[in-house]
Amino acid sequence: MKLARITAGAVLALRISYGVALIVAPRRLALRWLGPAADDVPVQVALRALGARETVLHTGALAAAINGRPLRPWLAASAAGDLTDVIATAIGRRRLPRGSTPATLLVGGGAAVASVTLAAAVDA
Repeated sequence: MKLARITAGAVLALRISYGVALIVAPRRLALRWLGPAADDVPVQVALRALGARETVLHTGALAAAINGRPLRPWLAASAAGDLTDVIATAIGRRRLPRGSTPATLLVGGGAAVASVTLAAAVDA
């Protein structure tokens, strides 16, 4: 297996772990991002849905990596999801905790860049 696929597999496993953690403990993972709103049950519903998206998408990608199937479509979907998180945070920035928007740009934007970089390296 090529190094790029092994690296992608490791990144995907981390993303699956993050998704599961969002499902299990949404408040804990989102408090710095969303502030007190992370305590609200309706917000936790959306966070768990985000966790499910992360888990399902990245599990599919990991299966593709393991089975030698194309990864680019999965990684493109991952990058798109990360960018929607950044955009949604930017739109709601006035009501979010101070520092939340730059942190989301750094983490979500960085994750999108990582996915695009991996997509360029795999299946080449």
